[in-house]
Amino acid sequence: MIVIRGDGVAAYCCAYLLGKAGLEVVLEPVDRSRLPAIMLSDHALALIRDIFDQNDLFRDAPQIRKRMVAWGADSTLLALEHSAVVVSEELLLRALRPSLALPDSSVATEWTVFASRPLPTPAVEHPFGSRMASAVAVSLQDGSEPETCWIESLENGWLFLIPNAPGSAWLLAVGSAPDALLAASRVIREQIAQAHSGAGQFPAYPRIVSPLSGDGWLACGTAAMAFDPLCGDGTAHAVREAILASAVIRAVTQNGPNDDVLAHYEARLTAGFRRHLALCREFYTSGASGPWWRGELDAIQQGVAWCDRRLNAHGEFRYQLRDFELHALR
Repeated sequence: MIVIRGDGVAAYCCAYLLGKAGLEVVLEPVDRSRLPAIMLSDHALALIRDIFDQNDLFRDAPQIRKRMVAWGADSTLLALEHSAVVVSEELLLRALRPSLALPDSSVATEWTVFASRPLPTPAVEHPFGSRMASAVAVSLQDGSEPETCWIESLENGWLFLIPNAPGSAWLLAVGSAPDALLAASRVIREQIAQAHSGAGQFPAYPRIVSPLSGDGWLACGTAAMAFDPLCGDGTAHAVREAILASAVIRAVTQNGPNDDVLAHYEARLTAGFRRHLALCREFYTSGASGPWWRGELDAIQQGVAWCDRRLNAHGEFRYQLRDFELHALR
């Protein structure tokens, strides 16, 4: 029996794929707050539809078709094409929750997937930054474009405005408090008629757990890695992690313990985390040049170096994922 602790996208994807492969799966939900809005790119949505066999998922969800960007000191406002939908995390999870049989207490647990905290004792989190984010519900000015999101860098952080219904949006403020960032804004402030209640603070800095697996367990989803919302499609990352995690568990349950398979899982996730850090580095290099940006950029550089050391120790990849199964490379 496979126990999956968590009830996010990664947990549901693992449960769905392992159940589809004929393994007995038990979901252990956790009590946590949900994100008020998630922007799913066309790529992320196509991946989710394919995995969960839901071709019409969120066909009628609010659309984002343009991104207005003011990034860098005295930067020109740019209009860029974009293609995504906006949904709440609660709505997303309701659509994806798998139907599972009741657990059989007489069946021993073979593996535990930690898709939520707490993690087993050997696992230690490595954070690379200190930035916090706040989500605030706002009303938009009359005449605002309903299919346009806005992003703006400021001296002490950045703002991201995501419409979620006609006349309303969620404002994500990273760095300083939302009021302080809005007071300094020259672009996004003009789109907002009124700010309402907030959904609290949460970390917005990249972080990864090490080790990512151990005797009879592995970490997946946000329990394994967390991304900066500025430059990472976190939902797509979580799905890809779950695909690999389910393939690893299937390989181990079919062929017995295999340290090489678990090492491959660790190396692949570390490589994905490094790519995210490299993308973060581009944005935090160009966002602004003040102390806040320099401090976060230094932390990102430390994270890249940490990943490089880990990947050098792992050596070359020994497996390839094909059709949801791991195949050894010869």
